[in-house]
Amino acid sequence: MKLTNTITTPSIIQRFQWIVDPVGYMEKAVQQYPDIFTSKIIRSKRQVVFVQHPQTIQEILTNDRKKFAALGEENKILLPLAGNNSLFLLDGERHRRQRQLVMPPFHGDRMRVYSEIICNITEKVFSQLPHKKPFSARTQLQNISLQVILQAVFGLLEGERYQQLKHRLQLMMDVFESPLASSFLFLPFLQKDLGKWSPWGRFLRLRQQIDELIYTEIAERRAKPDPNRADILSLLMSARDEQGNPMTVQELRDELMTLLLAGNETTASAMAWALYWIHRLPEVRQKLLQELDTLGDSPDPMSIARLPYLTAVCNESLRVYPVAMLTFARVVQESVELLGYELEPGTILFGCIYLVHQREDLYPQPKQFKPERFLERQFSPYEFMPFGGGVRRCVGEALAMFEMKLALATLLSRYEFTLDSDRPEQGQRRGVTLAPAGKVKMIIAGEREHQESPKVVASV
Repeated sequence: MKLTNTITTPSIIQRFQWIVDPVGYMEKAVQQYPDIFTSKIIRSKRQVVFVQHPQTIQEILTNDRKKFAALGEENKILLPLAGNNSLFLLDGERHRRQRQLVMPPFHGDRMRVYSEIICNITEKVFSQLPHKKPFSARTQLQNISLQVILQAVFGLLEGERYQQLKHRLQLMMDVFESPLASSFLFLPFLQKDLGKWSPWGRFLRLRQQIDELIYTEIAERRAKPDPNRADILSLLMSARDEQGNPMTVQELRDELMTLLLAGNETTASAMAWALYWIHRLPEVRQKLLQELDTLGDSPDPMSIARLPYLTAVCNESLRVYPVAMLTFARVVQESVELLGYELEPGTILFGCIYLVHQREDLYPQPKQFKPERFLERQFSPYEFMPFGGGVRRCVGEALAMFEMKLALATLLSRYEFTLDSDRPEQGQRRGVTLAPAGKVKMIIAGEREHQESPKVVASV
């Protein structure tokens, strides 16, 4: 079978390039084939095709179960982290059922409840940092996002179990913080338990400890149900599907791990990128501060979330370096023509989010950070898609954007920051995501004069 626009580099080298330098791999490939190419980044007898043409990606993602089906099994790279019952790995009816159970806590009035959590944690974490000394912005923002997700998901504010979960989750995700360490997820033959000091052995032991904490929490909640609790775990435990069935203990565990890992890692990187660009470009920071100042000292959280320039800054940060580089896999169900090429049944398709965001015809001078793009033009959901698309679009999108905006508003309103280096940040693989390679080293120069950080009050 003739393959579509095949990258001719030997497959073993392609897989190595994809693990070590995914941005370089994609940018080199797109120079040859701007809209579609065949890759050999995974071991598979199936044809693996990258698509970076927005209208074609829309066709792929909106024809689920017809021409193109979602393929949870191709996301098995996430199995060690999230488990068999994760939304990442489910297909068909099971995916639809689980998604319906998970979605409600991330929308509507729940956002107001989370607003106070976000601002208070952001204030607390940065108030403990010394001034005039370099710190890793991404590390501190991950600390914030992890505490937010623990409070929002578990309703845990303090105590021994909270501290243990927080500590072990941080350690587990740091196992995959570099491209080399991430290879353990991509290369199953490396997944050997060679003792507690080996990378995979350390990961397995941390995962077991986290599981024990989660199962204990679930058991205690079931033994002593509290109808007044409004955290996501409590809502999931009370949720019922169309047949009146609750989620099983294993389903609860896997969805909690999915939310903890996805909601923590991705949001931390997105906030770090935004903070970097805001301080890399003084004119962006100045415009943002002027907009924030229009709200006064005690702005309503929804007013912050609606600020147009702040929204544009967040969107542009997610465009230049989207945390998720690809959509979840789809598989061709019947012979189909895409962009003039015939694809056979069984072909695996990935929408390439990173390359869509780098298209010159959509985003002139795509390497430049220009928030004004999002004020001057409305992009379709398949031209700007940092949270994916179709039935597998990220369920936590609303919370992630809300957290990003409130945390940035809190920090910029209170502190004067400077970057610790003039060296540009580059995107680097961190597990299955794209994160700042240098972790955005910054310095707190002092507190911003005559300004207070936004003090929001949650109201239901």
